[in-house]
Parts: sequence; structure tokens; C-alpha cells
Amino acid sequence: MEFKNPGVTASMIIEKQGKICCVKRKYEPYKGMLALPGGFLDYMKESLEETAVRETKEETNLQVNPAGLELLMVNSSPDRDPRGHVIDHVYIVKEYTGTAKAGDDAEELYWILLEKTPKLAFDHNLAIEKYKVWREKNGI
Repeated sequence: MEFKNPGVTASMIIEKQGKICCVKRKYEPYKGMLALPGGFLDYMKESLEETAVRETKEETNLQVNPAGLELLMVNSSPDRDPRGHVIDHVYIVKEYTGTAKAGDDAEELYWILLEKTPKLAFDHNLAIEKYKVWREKNGI
């Protein structure tokens, strides 16, 4: 029996003073749309947490403390990514340093108001809604 395996990604929610870090996508799918920073796990080379740290650095120039990552949710719907079945792991980044600036496949970087989040690429609006619930439960 042959098994096909899905792609695996990590997306990060980085908040600063009521604003969420989003990047403008440089490439398809969703070229030109805003999305949470993130990307694909390097197969056989890194853990999801290492992916989160690397992708955050590549796309935002921010250095994440891996101990400050909290898994918020897993999005596994087979149709969530037009490239194929991709399972996304959404992390809350609690500790980071550096000056945010776009890099890698991020064309630009924006801090958007959490309460006025525009339509984001993929299913990232769902992650933002779950994050709002998490904040409320944690008294933030």
C-alpha cells in the first residue's frame, strides 16, 4: 500500500501593542495578499519549533525564543492550501527580539490592528479568531 503525505507548515502569530505582524506575499499562491509569517518544515532537518524560529527570522527578521512558542491550533483541512494538502501548525510567539522588516518571500511587513484584521491568505483569519479567544481566556 502506498501512502501520500501532506506538506507541513508553521505559521506564527506575533503581537505587539494590539497589532499582529503580517507579511505581504511575494509569490503565488495568494501573491500580494497579507498572511501570517510562516512556511514549510525542512524535511528530516528540523522540528516544527525550529521551523517557526527559522521562518520568523527569514520573513520578519525577528529572533524567536523557542521556549516562548505556544501551539495555538492545527489546521488540517485538505483544501486549505491550493498547492495541495498542507497541515499548518499555528504558534503564538511570546518572546522575540529584533527589528521587524520583510525578508525572504515576504514583499512587505505590516503591523495590523488585531480588531480590524483584513482578509488574509489561506485560512489565517481562522487562526486570528482562535487567537482572540485564547487572549480572552488568558485575560490579555
